[in-house]
Amino acid sequence: MKLAVVLMSGGMDSTVCAAMMLDQGYTVAALHLNYGQRTQERETQAFRDVCDHFHISQRLEIDTQHLQVIGGSSLTDMDMDVAKADLDSDEIPTSYVPFRNANILAMATSWAEVLKADLITIGAVQEDGSGYPDCREEFFRAFEQTIRTGTALDKPLLISTPLLYMTKEEIVKTGIALGAPLHLTWSCYQNSAVACGECDSCALRLRGFERAGHKDPLPYS
Repeated sequence: MKLAVVLMSGGMDSTVCAAMMLDQGYTVAALHLNYGQRTQERETQAFRDVCDHFHISQRLEIDTQHLQVIGGSSLTDMDMDVAKADLDSDEIPTSYVPFRNANILAMATSWAEVLKADLITIGAVQEDGSGYPDCREEFFRAFEQTIRTGTALDKPLLISTPLLYMTKEEIVKTGIALGAPLHLTWSCYQNSAVACGECDSCALRLRGFERAGHKDPLPYS
């Protein structure tokens, strides 16, 4: 069986990634990171709900506080405000967690090496995302080289980024076509009961559903 370690936050993008990997015949090992983010408990619940829906039994939840201690992001620093979305801006929003994807990929690589996985799959979006520097094609290809250099694997461990050049509209349509449980996901950076509808993640998600011609199943204030 082909095995993919899928980084799953509990959000829409990573849930669609899991659906895509399962549709392609992979067994999914789901990895979730709690790093002191504002909606940590809600995201963890979404992760577990999505895994239950897909009957994913191989799961790993990692709790680490170093990204919160380092700070520099409104997701981990409660003294910083989560900025309202400006989807026309070229500026990186305050929700960017410095070098987060490198931290998560390093952990995923360790687990993938133990499991002898074929792929690490991450739901990064470059085209219709927030402009995060660690969501770019060149970053993932460079990290693949790091994996080749620093592991004892006897076969290449690739980083799969199936959503990288998709728009949120295309992600929504793909998720619906694959029967992904988008109603179980959580995307809001700020609230855990009712989504704020104003942060970068909410705005991108809402726009994606609107352009796809579907109603977002999440509650919004």
